[in-house]
Amino acid sequence: MDNNNVQFNAEDATSEELIASVIPEDGGIELNPKKHQKSSGGKIVFEFNNKTIKYVVAGAAFIVLFAWGINNWDKVSQIVSGISSLLAPFVIGSCFAFIINVLMRPMEKIFDKIFKKGNEKLRNKARRPVCLTLSTLLIIGFLFALIFMILPEFIKALQNLAKSVPEYIVQIETWIEKLVAFADNHGITLPEMTFNSAKILDTVKNFINDNGLVDKTLNFTGSLVSGLVNLIVAIAFSLYLLAQKEKLGFQARKLMQAFLPRKNDVNRIVNFCEIVDRTFTGFITGQLAEGVITGVLCFIGMLIFKMPYAAVISVLVGFTALIPVFGAFIGTAIGAFLILLDEPIKAVWFVVFIVVLQQLESNLIYPKVVGKSVGLPGIWVLVAVTIGGTTGGVMGIVVSVPALAVIYSLLTHLVDIRVKKKDELENQPEQKTKSKKSVK
Repeated sequence: MDNNNVQFNAEDATSEELIASVIPEDGGIELNPKKHQKSSGGKIVFEFNNKTIKYVVAGAAFIVLFAWGINNWDKVSQIVSGISSLLAPFVIGSCFAFIINVLMRPMEKIFDKIFKKGNEKLRNKARRPVCLTLSTLLIIGFLFALIFMILPEFIKALQNLAKSVPEYIVQIETWIEKLVAFADNHGITLPEMTFNSAKILDTVKNFINDNGLVDKTLNFTGSLVSGLVNLIVAIAFSLYLLAQKEKLGFQARKLMQAFLPRKNDVNRIVNFCEIVDRTFTGFITGQLAEGVITGVLCFIGMLIFKMPYAAVISVLVGFTALIPVFGAFIGTAIGAFLILLDEPIKAVWFVVFIVVLQQLESNLIYPKVVGKSVGLPGIWVLVAVTIGGTTGGVMGIVVSVPALAVIYSLLTHLVDIRVKKKDELENQPEQKTKSKKSVK
């Protein structure tokens, strides 16, 4: 395949064809590098022309801007923070659009199959609004169902905790009395330990007044309102992106054709975006499959061991499993807390059960389902999760695995090409020598 004239449909192409279309066929290695060097007396001549002047000016400008940024780091941070706050709704909206699109694309194919015999013009006109609406409602409905399943159980657990506090205090006082009596019998004097409810109440009041808890609550309310506004803007932006995605894609391609020097550069960028789209889509679908499997196994195990809150905790563990590697531990901590308030001994067994399940998930389920879907070996998944979590938190963890998978695929193909080309270069002198001997 000639990479200089890539004209296939990116959606119908295989992953290998897409990677080959992005990477140059020669891997950046010239078979005859000397023919591109202008030399004088065997030495390379540096030509001072308009092109080199542009490079020198651009380099000097970059150095000046970099030095100014280092000396005015506070201003740079404020500018970056302002820009990121301004763009945050649109970035979040783009993420929403990508997630909804993962569900909307197969739904559109199903829609076409169902209404295959109907009016084609009407089908094409109704397909996008219907599938977009259904996809959005399904995702929002799932999130609301998840929240309303878990939140009541948390409230119930906290109410049980509030009711049990007096019993816990009595039990603790009994333990303290026995400890003091045991110490007295052995000639040890312990400091007096008592619970003063009035003193505890005064401490709480002082904490509220001294630390400005009311002001912090008001600030949190203001941030919540701002976050809701950004969320509404993000959802509206994501719906617009999906409704007009073909038109926006055409405009982006036309813009690149107008400003990029070669048409093949546009093809490579488009094919690279298709690789990224496929990798991220495979990662999301793989994570969803893994979450469902983990949640079902957790539910079965909790029913077998007769643990409380089996349905809620299993849904929570399955949902947090969407976060690579560390997600199950988050679900474990919350689930253990819920069980601890009801049956403390079973909370310990729950942690042991989840540790065993986590080993099964990390060694069998994750490599087969997620690792296979993105084509990334397990050790690099761990590297991506560690780096992503350190730099970007939960969102960094989610993005880092498919991003590294894209880099890994392209780099693997590039390495194979360059090794092959270097072997050809090394074999050329031997072939020339053999041909000369054959002529003689």
